[in-house]
Amino acid sequence: MGDHYFSAEPGAVSRPGTVDLVLRDLHLRLETDRGMFSPDRVDAGTRILLDTVPPPPRRGNLLDLGCGYGPIALTLASRAPEAVVYGVDVNQRALELARRNAESAGLDNVRFVTAEEVPPEVSFAAIWSNPPIRIGKQALHELLQTWLPRLEPGALAHLVVQKHLGSDSLQRWLTASGLPATRLASRSSYRILEVQARVR
Repeated sequence: MGDHYFSAEPGAVSRPGTVDLVLRDLHLRLETDRGMFSPDRVDAGTRILLDTVPPPPRRGNLLDLGCGYGPIALTLASRAPEAVVYGVDVNQRALELARRNAESAGLDNVRFVTAEEVPPEVSFAAIWSNPPIRIGKQALHELLQTWLPRLEPGALAHLVVQKHLGSDSLQRWLTASGLPATRLASRSSYRILEVQARVR
């Protein structure tokens, strides 16, 4: 598992690089490295998510689940400067780069942490995620069952998933699990799923 981006300590030899995140409202140059997700370019699914989702809530706690080196969390932090953004990942190399990318961007309302470092009482006004599909279906379901129920009443999560990696079956599973999911958009084989908070 050491060479996978979803390992805590990736085994890939370091090879630092940079990528540009260019959106209609934001341009960031981000440090990257081997041993994390999509180190050579901002992943197409991430770009589609950031181009498609409605604006985040202006305040509250926001979550990027599986943040990598930070493009989604930093976009949330930029678009909602009065919110507190949590970027959560297991990959220590990615978290360290994400912190440096936040500092370079002058965004001080984002915290890049492991799951264990998020206080258990924290709930979220929004979740945006390009979830780590390749960890396997069971692990993915456990991950989503851990975090999606922490949505505040009336809050929404937005997930981007490729069709051939199971977006339609994931949508059905979410709905059957009491987390109603609809397809917000579809582009270039990617689906943007909008998930409603579980009724408490």
